[in-house]
Amino acid sequence: MKPIDPRLLRYARATRGFLVAVVGLGAVGAVLVIAQAMLIAEIVVGAFEDGLSARDLGTPLLLLAAVAAGRGLVGWLTELAAHRASAAVKSELRGRLLERAAALGPGWLGGQRTGSLVALATRGVDALDGYFSRYLPQLGLAVVVPVAVLARIVTEEWVSAAIIVGTLPLIPVFMVLIGWATQSRMDRQWLMLSRLSGHFLDVVAGLPTLKVFGRAKAQAESIRQITAEYRRATMRTLRIAFISSFALELLATLSVALVAVTIGMRLVYGDMDLYTGLLILILAPE
Repeated sequence: MKPIDPRLLRYARATRGFLVAVVGLGAVGAVLVIAQAMLIAEIVVGAFEDGLSARDLGTPLLLLAAVAAGRGLVGWLTELAAHRASAAVKSELRGRLLERAAALGPGWLGGQRTGSLVALATRGVDALDGYFSRYLPQLGLAVVVPVAVLARIVTEEWVSAAIIVGTLPLIPVFMVLIGWATQSRMDRQWLMLSRLSGHFLDVVAGLPTLKVFGRAKAQAESIRQITAEYRRATMRTLRIAFISSFALELLATLSVALVAVTIGMRLVYGDMDLYTGLLILILAPE
């Protein structure tokens, strides 16, 4: 699986502009993350080590407030761009779907399951919301932020940078393994949804005939069974999703913990100044 589905770039022009915006906003966000960490470290060291008052730290505090506001603005612009791009792409894909169906004609449509087409045009296309509002923005951040943060940590202290470089690849490796396990379940879940939609529409269309022959209750039971299967498949997929979140948090926590232990020991023995230690500790989770 590729990080970005090439079919979206081919069939939905709005995706390209959105990707450029995501990378640009990610770069601005990375700069703001580093600036925020530097300002927090400077303020803490100035207040607790140098004994500076709030008036003496007025400029760093104002800059910190501005950086925090800037991060909020970048997040809002990213979300705004995501929702607009998602709406544009969904509209474009639905239009292409309708044009293709009209071009193929009634003969082709007559041989297809109406429910599957309806599920594709509604729930299927609507599923792109999560792809644009959550996945692609995080993908842009994952490309830009770690590189920028790691470059800043290397300039301060190479040991912590080496620990991060050694532990960071474990996260995508485990995510890939979990993704492979999830993909087959998601495919089965989508097939069940298509089957449920098709069966339900067929039952609704043939309801008068079913009532005449007294088969309405039997079909209701069939729909109930398919719905229960879909519910169980959804819960199994959600369990894997929760496990993946736990694995991600565990690996990230272990990485930060290793960095924190080495920094703590070096601070105790006087091999590192407080500003550098705080800066790395703030940047490591990012």
